[in-house]
Amino acid sequence: MTGPEYTRLGSTGIKVSRIGLGAWQFSGSWGVTDYEKAKSIIAAALEAGVNLIDTAIVYGRGMSETFVGRALRDLGVKRDEVVIATKIPGEMLRYDDVIKATRRSLERLQTSYIDLMQVHWPPCWHNIPTCEYMHALELLLKKGLIRAIGLSDFPVELVEAARSCLASADVEVLQVRFNLVELEATLEHIPYAESEGMSVLAWSPLAKGAVLGKYSLEEVEKLQDVRAGDPIFHPDNYRQILGLASIIKEIAARTGKTPAQVALNWLISYSDAVIPIPGAKSPEQARENAGAMGWRLSSDDFLLILEKSRSLRISRVTY
Repeated sequence: MTGPEYTRLGSTGIKVSRIGLGAWQFSGSWGVTDYEKAKSIIAAALEAGVNLIDTAIVYGRGMSETFVGRALRDLGVKRDEVVIATKIPGEMLRYDDVIKATRRSLERLQTSYIDLMQVHWPPCWHNIPTCEYMHALELLLKKGLIRAIGLSDFPVELVEAARSCLASADVEVLQVRFNLVELEATLEHIPYAESEGMSVLAWSPLAKGAVLGKYSLEEVEKLQDVRAGDPIFHPDNYRQILGLASIIKEIAARTGKTPAQVALNWLISYSDAVIPIPGAKSPEQARENAGAMGWRLSSDDFLLILEKSRSLRISRVTY
């Protein structure tokens, strides 16, 4: 098995690559604000067999969606050759706002439909009833403006409540944080998704690069970007992660892969339901990430990484 590989999104007939392209980086908070560079990254991912692009309304307040839509148009990509996923934030979940937000996403993405519309997070601070936004999403599905419904960063209990609101549709995708440093998704979300025939989009699958051991402890202490406040980059935590990274690097060197490819392949090896959506800040990174498809770690290497990962004691109490 070599080259790209594909699966189905939940119980739908939508064909998606086992590795997607996350588009958070096309925003002011994470690095790629030049359109031409963003286009080159998208082009490289598509050329490497990646056909799933995951963006969101809040990424750059529409910048990411705009870049994705414009790039697909400028590259001459046929609409049925790419799967577009986006997300509505929790504060935009009133019934009318769901409709309005979707229409604006369609405009920015320059498309007549969105393949996967996800709720980005629950309306934690706005007391919006679950069934209100789920009914709006179901209407959009019936009208052909979206093709599938997903929930991002939802506890399983709330996923169940959301599903109970739907009369003629179902939730097809759960999007959760899942990487070799943060395995919490293996406790509930992944088993639940497997039992219910859902896909799991794994965001932050490389833990912002932490699992690759790209930085020394001294460099981590000087970080000034979004990683600076992330507990996994706290010295007490990152010191442990460097031990995991050394194992990943050893396996990568022995198998002729890169550390990123090993870390991503571990995730898709863990479950057929898992679809990592790593970001990329260059065409080279996009191609490298796609190279995690088409092969599998040996059972020994998979278990070696699992044992080390499970031994980590990451604390989020950093102050």
